Amino acid sequence: MSAIHTWVCFLLWISVATQDKTPDLHVTCIILEECVLPCKFPPGSNETIQWFRQEVVVFSFQRQEEDKGDSGEDVSDRGMLAGRASFFPHLVSHGNATLTFRDSGPKDRGTYRCHVRTSAGVHNAQVIVKVEAPIRSITVELSRLSGYEEMKCTTHNVYPAPQVTWETEPPTFEVLRPNTRKLPNKRGLYTLDSRLKKLNSQADLIYICKVTSSYSGQAWTASLRETVKISESEGRDLIIPCHAPNYMHNPSLYWSFSDGEDLTNILTYDSQSGRSVVSPHWDGHVELDAFRVPFGDGSVRLMDPEDSDHTGIYTCVFTMPYSTHTEHMDVTITTVGVGERSVLEEQQSEPSYLWIVGLVVGVLFVALVGILVYLKFKESSLKPTNRPDEATELRLVKEQTAVRSPDESSALTSTNGQTQPDAPLS
Repeated sequence: MSAIHTWVCFLLWISVATQDKTPDLHVTCIILEECVLPCKFPPGSNETIQWFRQEVVVFSFQRQEEDKGDSGEDVSDRGMLAGRASFFPHLVSHGNATLTFRDSGPKDRGTYRCHVRTSAGVHNAQVIVKVEAPIRSITVELSRLSGYEEMKCTTHNVYPAPQVTWETEPPTFEVLRPNTRKLPNKRGLYTLDSRLKKLNSQADLIYICKVTSSYSGQAWTASLRETVKISESEGRDLIIPCHAPNYMHNPSLYWSFSDGEDLTNILTYDSQSGRSVVSPHWDGHVELDAFRVPFGDGSVRLMDPEDSDHTGIYTCVFTMPYSTHTEHMDVTITTVGVGERSVLEEQQSEPSYLWIVGLVVGVLFVALVGILVYLKFKESSLKPTNRPDEATELRLVKEQTAVRSPDESSALTSTNGQTQPDAPLS
């Protein structure tokens, strides 16, 4: 009998402990914004609601029905939520005990428990709160403050502290050793400062910084190509290059110009519409091939440049959601002075005889080669042969010629002397 009584008590304890127990809820609150802690229960009367954080009461609500039908309410927030909590008493009768608090921060993270007691029974709900300040943007720039050139990657007001990685395009065989600092401010938000010494073993590198959130896994990427120096004469068109890295696809594009004092917009390209807009000041001076931008080529043609107006730093920025790529071009437009220009014009106006000299030298060279080839051929033709059959045949011809030579000489002498036979006597 005692064993049966023990089992009954155990089952009753389990039923009470699990009465109206709901699964844990996970909520992520954005820092400085309002945070909502949901809690729903079966409606009843004479509700008593308590919110706990780490088993410490931070909010309470109580409503009691009196005999005459009137009701009284008692609402209080305390502890960490004092002055920040909001509650909706008119929703309690519908089974809603949701609690909100504003201006959330890192100290608000933790486990909260909603405890509700009504005429219908007891309800408990547990809410696990995470607090996050997501990455809004990151920047990569060239810094020389340490006494040498280094790439600096920064982001501000992030929580929790993010992770950062570096890479280059194209990849290098050197081990990248960045110096990274994560510094919290008074509110507990972090500033990330990661620096990578510029590599001198390879030129024209793209430095890529990737920052990843510790909670959501959201990643931001920013990259920078080394500054390119370009020089061209005044009045001559030139191409200012700009190419996106491989990780970007169908980006938007923004071009700007700085002469050291003012920063002006040159043009923008929207990847959604495929249209580019040139600012009025630069209209007629720059040209963009919009069909090449989706493939990562944002180069522009600078037409009829002038020294005073177009010498400076040109910057192109490719943008995508959570990604940016920046390139700087240091363009110098050189101008020719009045004296130098007159000399150049005189040199251009005077006839040039250099082509005649070149032509004469070429003819002489061809003639010399021809003479050398002829002499070589003649020498080879006069050279005695070493073939035995030809030598034997030549010797026989010479002997036959020597045997026939006396008779032929006599006959030849008689003929030339016109010796006639004696005439017959009449």
